[in-house]
Amino acid sequence: MSSLPTDFSWLWVPMVLFAALAQTARNAAQRTLTQAIGTLPATLVRFLYGLPFALLWLGFLYLLSPRALPDFSAAYVAWIALGALFQVGGTAMLLLAMRERNFAIAVTLSKTEVLQVALFGTVFLHELPTALAVGAMVIATLGVVILSLPPRERRWSLAAWFSRSALYGLACGAFFAIAAIGFRGGAIALGEPVPWINGAWGVTLAQTLQSLVLGAWIAWRHPGGLMPVFRAWRVSLVAGSMGAAASMAWFSAYAMQGAAQVRTLGMVEVVFSYVVSRRVLREPLSWPEKIGMLLMLVGLVLVTLEY
Repeated sequence: MSSLPTDFSWLWVPMVLFAALAQTARNAAQRTLTQAIGTLPATLVRFLYGLPFALLWLGFLYLLSPRALPDFSAAYVAWIALGALFQVGGTAMLLLAMRERNFAIAVTLSKTEVLQVALFGTVFLHELPTALAVGAMVIATLGVVILSLPPRERRWSLAAWFSRSALYGLACGAFFAIAAIGFRGGAIALGEPVPWINGAWGVTLAQTLQSLVLGAWIAWRHPGGLMPVFRAWRVSLVAGSMGAAASMAWFSAYAMQGAAQVRTLGMVEVVFSYVVSRRVLREPLSWPEKIGMLLMLVGLVLVTLEY
Protein backbone atom coordinates (compact mmCIF):
# COMPACT_ATOMS: atom_id res chain seq x y z
CA MET A 1 0.00 0.00 0.00
CA SER A 2 1.45 3.36 -1.01
CA SER A 3 1.44 6.21 1.43
CA LEU A 4 2.09 9.92 1.36
CA PRO A 5 5.00 11.32 3.37
CA THR A 6 3.93 13.08 6.52
CA ASP A 7 6.74 15.53 7.39
CA PHE A 8 5.52 18.60 5.53
CA SER A 9 5.17 21.10 8.37
CA TRP A 10 7.01 23.78 6.36
CA LEU A 11 4.26 23.73 3.73
CA TRP A 12 1.90 25.76 5.92
CA VAL A 13 3.32 29.01 4.46
CA PRO A 14 2.63 28.30 0.75
CA MET A 15 -0.71 26.75 1.70
CA VAL A 16 -1.76 29.94 3.46
CA LEU A 17 -0.64 32.06 0.49
CA PHE A 18 -2.68 29.89 -1.86
CA ALA A 19 -5.66 29.99 0.49
CA ALA A 20 -5.54 33.79 0.60
CA LEU A 21 -5.40 34.03 -3.20
CA ALA A 22 -8.31 31.63 -3.69
CA GLN A 23 -10.28 33.39 -0.96
CA THR A 24 -9.83 36.73 -2.73
CA ALA A 25 -11.35 35.26 -5.88
CA ARG A 26 -14.21 33.80 -3.85
CA ASN A 27 -14.88 37.11 -2.09
CA ALA A 28 -15.03 38.98 -5.40
CA ALA A 29 -17.54 36.47 -6.79
CA GLN A 30 -19.62 36.58 -3.60
CA ARG A 31 -19.68 40.36 -3.64
CA THR A 32 -21.28 40.24 -7.08
CA LEU A 33 -23.80 37.67 -5.85
CA THR A 34 -24.70 39.75 -2.79
CA GLN A 35 -26.00 42.53 -5.03
CA ALA A 36 -27.95 40.06 -7.15
CA ILE A 37 -29.48 37.58 -4.68
CA GLY A 38 -28.91 38.99 -1.15
CA THR A 39 -26.50 38.44 1.73
CA LEU A 40 -27.63 35.07 3.12
CA PRO A 41 -28.05 33.34 -0.26
CA ALA A 42 -24.61 34.63 -1.30
CA THR A 43 -23.25 33.25 1.97
CA LEU A 44 -24.78 29.83 1.26
CA VAL A 45 -23.16 29.70 -2.18
CA ARG A 46 -19.72 29.43 -0.60
CA PHE A 47 -20.67 26.21 1.15
CA LEU A 48 -23.28 24.58 -1.08
CA TYR A 49 -21.32 24.92 -4.33
CA GLY A 50 -18.05 24.18 -2.58
CA LEU A 51 -19.17 20.87 -1.06
CA PRO A 52 -18.94 18.78 -4.30
CA PHE A 53 -15.35 19.97 -4.82
CA ALA A 54 -14.48 19.06 -1.22
CA LEU A 55 -15.95 15.57 -1.69
CA LEU A 56 -14.04 15.06 -4.95
CA TRP A 57 -10.77 16.13 -3.33
CA LEU A 58 -11.33 13.83 -0.34
CA GLY A 59 -12.09 10.89 -2.64
CA PHE A 60 -9.01 11.62 -4.74
CA LEU A 61 -6.76 11.63 -1.67
CA TYR A 62 -8.03 8.22 -0.54
CA LEU A 63 -7.70 6.85 -4.09
CA LEU A 64 -4.12 8.11 -4.20
CA SER A 65 -3.26 6.77 -0.74
CA PRO A 66 -5.69 4.11 0.60
CA ARG A 67 -5.85 4.16 4.39
CA ALA A 68 -8.18 3.50 7.28
CA LEU A 69 -10.71 6.17 8.18
CA PRO A 70 -9.72 8.39 11.13
CA ASP A 71 -11.47 8.24 14.48
CA PHE A 72 -14.28 10.81 14.44
CA SER A 73 -14.64 11.56 18.13
CA ALA A 74 -17.38 13.67 19.69
CA ALA A 75 -14.78 16.34 20.48
CA TYR A 76 -13.77 16.50 16.81
CA VAL A 77 -17.35 16.93 15.61
CA ALA A 78 -18.00 19.57 18.28
CA TRP A 79 -14.92 21.61 17.29
CA ILE A 80 -15.82 21.47 13.58
CA ALA A 81 -19.46 22.35 14.28
CA LEU A 82 -18.32 25.36 16.32
CA GLY A 83 -16.05 26.53 13.52
CA ALA A 84 -18.71 25.93 10.87
CA LEU A 85 -21.36 27.94 12.70
CA PHE A 86 -19.14 30.97 13.28
CA GLN A 87 -17.74 30.82 9.74
CA VAL A 88 -21.28 31.29 8.41
CA GLY A 89 -21.70 34.36 10.61
CA GLY A 90 -18.29 35.74 9.65
CA THR A 91 -19.01 35.35 5.94
CA ALA A 92 -22.33 37.18 6.27
CA MET A 93 -20.66 40.03 8.22
CA LEU A 94 -17.95 40.31 5.56
CA LEU A 95 -20.49 40.63 2.77
CA LEU A 96 -22.35 43.30 4.76
CA ALA A 97 -19.07 45.19 5.26
CA MET A 98 -18.47 45.08 1.51
CA ARG A 99 -21.77 46.88 0.99
CA GLU A 100 -20.57 49.72 3.25
CA ARG A 101 -16.93 50.14 2.10
CA ASN A 102 -14.92 49.19 -0.97
CA PHE A 103 -13.71 45.63 -1.53
CA ALA A 104 -10.14 45.96 -0.21
CA ILE A 105 -11.15 47.92 2.89
CA ALA A 106 -13.92 45.46 3.78
CA VAL A 107 -11.49 42.55 3.57
CA THR A 108 -8.93 44.42 5.68
CA LEU A 109 -11.53 45.24 8.34
CA SER A 110 -12.18 41.53 8.73
CA LYS A 111 -8.53 41.05 9.72
CA THR A 112 -9.23 42.33 13.22
CA GLU A 113 -9.52 38.60 13.82
CA VAL A 114 -5.75 38.23 14.24
CA LEU A 115 -5.46 39.45 17.83
CA GLN A 116 -8.72 37.73 18.69
CA VAL A 117 -7.38 34.44 17.32
CA ALA A 118 -4.29 34.80 19.51
CA LEU A 119 -6.48 35.47 22.55
CA PHE A 120 -8.89 32.59 21.93
CA GLY A 121 -6.02 30.26 20.99
CA THR A 122 -4.28 30.98 24.27
CA VAL A 123 -7.46 30.45 26.31
CA PHE A 124 -8.91 27.39 24.59
CA LEU A 125 -5.95 25.63 22.93
CA HIS A 126 -3.10 26.80 25.21
CA GLU A 127 -1.07 27.88 22.16
CA LEU A 128 1.05 30.85 23.29
CA PRO A 129 2.36 33.10 20.49
CA THR A 130 6.00 34.24 20.64
CA ALA A 131 7.02 37.83 21.39
CA LEU A 132 7.76 38.42 17.69
CA ALA A 133 4.37 37.04 16.70
CA VAL A 134 2.62 39.28 19.23
CA GLY A 135 4.50 42.31 17.90
CA ALA A 136 3.50 41.41 14.36
CA MET A 137 -0.14 41.08 15.38
CA VAL A 138 -0.14 44.44 17.17
CA ILE A 139 1.42 46.29 14.21
CA ALA A 140 -0.94 44.62 11.76
CA THR A 141 -3.94 45.38 13.92
CA LEU A 142 -2.87 49.04 14.19
CA GLY A 143 -3.12 49.18 10.43
CA VAL A 144 -6.60 47.72 10.65
CA VAL A 145 -7.54 50.34 13.26
CA ILE A 146 -6.63 53.11 10.81
CA LEU A 147 -8.66 51.44 8.10
CA SER A 148 -11.64 51.09 10.44
CA LEU A 149 -12.18 54.84 10.68
CA PRO A 150 -14.78 56.29 8.30
CA PRO A 151 -13.59 58.02 5.10
CA ARG A 152 -12.73 61.75 5.47
CA GLU A 153 -13.04 61.37 9.24
CA ARG A 154 -9.65 60.13 10.36
CA ARG A 155 -10.17 61.22 13.96
CA TRP A 156 -9.35 58.94 16.89
CA SER A 157 -12.82 59.18 18.34
CA LEU A 158 -15.09 56.59 19.87
CA ALA A 159 -17.82 57.63 17.46
CA ALA A 160 -15.68 56.51 14.52
CA TRP A 161 -15.51 53.01 15.96
CA PHE A 162 -19.29 52.80 15.93
CA SER A 163 -19.65 53.38 12.22
CA ARG A 164 -21.59 50.59 10.55
CA SER A 165 -18.62 49.44 8.46
CA ALA A 166 -16.35 49.27 11.54
CA LEU A 167 -18.91 47.26 13.52
CA TYR A 168 -19.41 44.83 10.65
CA GLY A 169 -15.63 44.47 10.36
CA LEU A 170 -15.15 43.87 14.08
CA ALA A 171 -18.01 41.35 14.17
CA CYS A 172 -16.59 39.61 11.11
CA GLY A 173 -13.17 39.38 12.77
CA ALA A 174 -14.65 37.97 15.98
CA PHE A 175 -16.68 35.35 14.12
CA PHE A 176 -13.75 34.28 11.96
CA ALA A 177 -11.45 34.18 15.00
CA ILE A 178 -13.72 31.72 16.80
CA ALA A 179 -14.13 29.73 13.58
CA ALA A 180 -10.34 29.47 13.23
CA ILE A 181 -10.04 28.18 16.80
CA GLY A 182 -12.79 25.64 16.14
CA PHE A 183 -11.09 24.35 13.00
CA ARG A 184 -7.66 24.26 14.65
CA GLY A 185 -9.16 22.38 17.62
CA GLY A 186 -10.77 19.93 15.20
CA ALA A 187 -7.48 19.34 13.38
CA ILE A 188 -5.79 18.51 16.70
CA ALA A 189 -8.67 16.28 17.86
CA LEU A 190 -8.77 14.26 14.63
CA GLY A 191 -5.14 13.19 14.91
CA GLU A 192 -4.74 12.43 11.18
CA PRO A 193 -0.99 12.89 10.49
CA VAL A 194 -1.29 13.83 6.80
CA PRO A 195 -2.33 17.51 6.87
CA TRP A 196 -4.23 17.63 3.57
CA ILE A 197 -6.29 14.56 4.50
CA ASN A 198 -6.95 16.12 7.90
CA GLY A 199 -7.97 19.32 6.14
CA ALA A 200 -10.15 17.56 3.57
CA TRP A 201 -12.19 15.87 6.31
CA GLY A 202 -12.64 19.15 8.14
CA VAL A 203 -13.81 21.02 5.03
CA THR A 204 -16.18 18.22 4.01
CA LEU A 205 -17.83 17.95 7.43
CA ALA A 206 -18.02 21.72 7.94
CA GLN A 207 -19.49 22.47 4.52
CA THR A 208 -22.01 19.64 4.88
CA LEU A 209 -23.25 21.13 8.15
CA GLN A 210 -23.23 24.66 6.75
CA SER A 211 -25.12 23.71 3.59
CA LEU A 212 -27.79 21.81 5.52
CA VAL A 213 -28.37 24.38 8.28
CA LEU A 214 -28.13 27.58 6.24
CA GLY A 215 -29.87 26.02 3.23
CA ALA A 216 -32.82 24.94 5.39
CA TRP A 217 -33.07 28.41 6.93
CA ILE A 218 -33.05 30.18 3.55
CA ALA A 219 -35.57 27.71 2.07
CA TRP A 220 -37.89 28.45 5.00
CA ARG A 221 -37.41 32.17 5.56
CA HIS A 222 -35.97 33.84 2.47
CA PRO A 223 -38.26 35.18 -0.29
CA GLY A 224 -37.94 32.87 -3.27
CA GLY A 225 -36.32 30.15 -1.19
CA LEU A 226 -33.31 28.51 -2.81
CA MET A 227 -34.25 29.33 -6.40
CA PRO A 228 -32.10 32.50 -6.61
CA VAL A 229 -29.08 30.42 -5.52
CA PHE A 230 -29.70 27.87 -8.28
CA ARG A 231 -30.40 30.49 -10.95
CA ALA A 232 -27.05 32.18 -10.27
CA TRP A 233 -25.16 28.92 -10.77
CA ARG A 234 -22.43 30.28 -13.06
CA VAL A 235 -20.96 32.80 -10.63
CA SER A 236 -21.85 30.46 -7.76
CA LEU A 237 -19.62 27.74 -9.22
CA VAL A 238 -16.70 30.17 -9.26
CA ALA A 239 -17.38 31.20 -5.66
CA GLY A 240 -17.90 27.60 -4.54
CA SER A 241 -14.83 26.13 -6.23
CA MET A 242 -12.54 28.93 -5.04
CA GLY A 243 -14.08 28.75 -1.57
CA ALA A 244 -13.50 25.01 -1.37
CA ALA A 245 -9.90 25.38 -2.55
CA ALA A 246 -9.27 28.11 0.03
CA SER A 247 -10.91 26.12 2.83
CA MET A 248 -8.92 22.97 2.09
CA ALA A 249 -5.69 24.96 2.19
CA TRP A 250 -6.70 26.75 5.42
CA PHE A 251 -7.66 23.47 7.11
CA SER A 252 -4.42 21.82 6.03
CA ALA A 253 -2.44 24.76 7.42
CA TYR A 254 -4.31 24.47 10.74
CA ALA A 255 -3.15 20.85 10.92
CA MET A 256 0.47 22.05 10.72
CA GLN A 257 0.63 25.36 12.58
CA GLY A 258 -1.07 27.37 15.32
CA ALA A 259 -4.18 29.35 14.41
CA ALA A 260 -2.65 32.74 15.32
CA GLN A 261 0.33 32.33 12.98
CA VAL A 262 -1.87 30.99 10.17
CA ARG A 263 -4.33 33.88 10.37
CA THR A 264 -1.59 36.51 10.64
CA LEU A 265 0.13 35.30 7.48
CA GLY A 266 -3.33 35.09 5.92
CA MET A 267 -3.40 38.89 6.00
CA VAL A 268 -1.60 38.72 2.66
CA GLU A 269 -5.16 38.45 1.35
CA VAL A 270 -5.34 42.22 1.79
CA VAL A 271 -2.65 42.64 -0.89
CA PHE A 272 -4.60 40.47 -3.31
CA SER A 273 -7.79 42.35 -2.45
CA TYR A 274 -6.05 45.66 -3.12
CA VAL A 275 -5.13 44.47 -6.62
CA VAL A 276 -8.72 43.37 -7.28
CA SER A 277 -10.11 46.61 -5.88
CA ARG A 278 -7.87 48.85 -7.98
CA ARG A 279 -7.41 46.85 -11.18
CA VAL A 280 -10.72 45.01 -11.50
CA LEU A 281 -13.32 47.01 -9.57
CA ARG A 282 -11.61 50.42 -10.15
CA GLU A 283 -12.10 51.53 -6.54
CA PRO A 284 -9.83 54.33 -5.20
CA LEU A 285 -7.89 54.24 -1.91
CA SER A 286 -6.89 57.28 0.14
CA TRP A 287 -3.40 57.82 1.60
CA PRO A 288 -4.48 56.96 5.18
CA GLU A 289 -5.96 53.73 3.84
CA LYS A 290 -2.69 52.92 2.08
CA ILE A 291 -0.75 53.61 5.31
CA GLY A 292 -3.06 51.25 7.20
CA MET A 293 -2.49 48.53 4.63
CA LEU A 294 1.28 49.10 4.79
CA LEU A 295 1.31 48.61 8.58
CA MET A 296 -0.63 45.42 8.10
CA LEU A 297 1.98 44.17 5.62
CA VAL A 298 4.83 44.95 8.04
CA GLY A 299 3.13 42.71 10.59
CA LEU A 300 2.78 40.01 7.95
CA VAL A 301 6.49 40.09 7.16
CA LEU A 302 7.44 39.94 10.84
CA VAL A 303 5.34 36.86 11.55
CA THR A 304 7.03 34.96 8.72
CA LEU A 305 10.53 35.72 10.07
CA GLU A 306 10.08 33.06 12.74
CA TYR A 307 9.84 30.30 10.19
